[in-house]
Amino acid sequence: MNATERFLRYAAIPTRSDPDSTATPSTDCQFSLARLLADELTALGLTNVRVTDNCFVYAALPATPGLGGQPCLGLIAHMDTAPDYPGEGVKPQLHPDYDGGDIMLFATGAVLSPARFPSLNGLKGKTLITTDGSTLLGADDKAGVAEIMTALERVLASGRPHGPVAVAFTPDEETGLGIAGFDVEGFGAAYAYTVDGGELGELSYENFNACEATLDFRGVNVHPGSAKDTMVNASLLAMEYNAMLPSAETPRHTEGYEGFFHLGHIEGEVELAEMDYIIRDHDAEKYAQKEQVMRDIAAYMNHKYGEGTVELTITESYRNMKEKIEPHMHLIENAKKAFRACGVEPKIVAVRGGTDGARLSYMGLPCPNLSTGGHNFHGRFEYIPVESMDKMVETIINIAKIYAD
Repeated sequence: MNATERFLRYAAIPTRSDPDSTATPSTDCQFSLARLLADELTALGLTNVRVTDNCFVYAALPATPGLGGQPCLGLIAHMDTAPDYPGEGVKPQLHPDYDGGDIMLFATGAVLSPARFPSLNGLKGKTLITTDGSTLLGADDKAGVAEIMTALERVLASGRPHGPVAVAFTPDEETGLGIAGFDVEGFGAAYAYTVDGGELGELSYENFNACEATLDFRGVNVHPGSAKDTMVNASLLAMEYNAMLPSAETPRHTEGYEGFFHLGHIEGEVELAEMDYIIRDHDAEKYAQKEQVMRDIAAYMNHKYGEGTVELTITESYRNMKEKIEPHMHLIENAKKAFRACGVEPKIVAVRGGTDGARLSYMGLPCPNLSTGGHNFHGRFEYIPVESMDKMVETIINIAKIYAD
């Protein structure tokens, strides 16, 4: 079975995670894919295959004779899909021999256009997999799952010598909570790669420092006809707070290594209002400054309107994995060699987000991130070229070969 066939099979299984849940997995539907993958890993001949109570899938590929002393290489991808767009009823659409123009997503009439999505340029003649316009596609990260599974099958079928390989498929990457339950010691790898990136050839060992910030505003509600010097409108307090943040430091105005404040949710009335932000920056010092800006504004407003008017809660999400990868730069150099061996020029990209690998690196498992070949994740304009998936299968096989040598 090739990577495309596997991906189409996996994409049809709903695995959307739930950011409002504190359980792992956050949704029981993730077990459906987990159990399917465990069955497939067992059929391939991997050992110690298991699905844990918190929906991690683990398996081991023992080394071929003579290579059992090599350090164990880990391969990891996540099973859940993003909670911020429908992930049920996914109907992938194949577009062979792409003509380079607009693609109609028939379920909604939405158009996937090179004018809006320049990443389509240069893909003429490729076979693209898109959504039908009503859901996301789930290439983040079911493409990574399919690529790892296909690479394992081909390594086994070829009889090619290989060192020990550990495999894991994880839940709830999209919520940022699942990886806390990862069994690093039981996994047994000395180092690993997540296959969870974007465009073919991307290789990442830097990511944002990140946190979530929740703000609760408490107002005073009285009849507006007699509100002079008494009413405190919590919704207006929220607007005032946001207006004091740097207006140019939002996702719309930033790129590359530039960090941001992102208002993801706001609701309110006169007496109560709430805003939820995420804060991101690659630079640890600049990240800390952003957190302090949030605290300073809250303190100012509490001084202005009375203590307890604004309550700020900051929850750390993940840290930049760069400092944990730099002592193990063989992971980056060998990934570059693996890409180039199949005709793909690698591109070092700082992730403007996070991956399971960031948390794992701080848990003692150095874990940079490889591309999947997908584009426009987390929405109805998501797509992935079949040829990119095939190249990623080759790349993973090449990595296994390099570490065997």
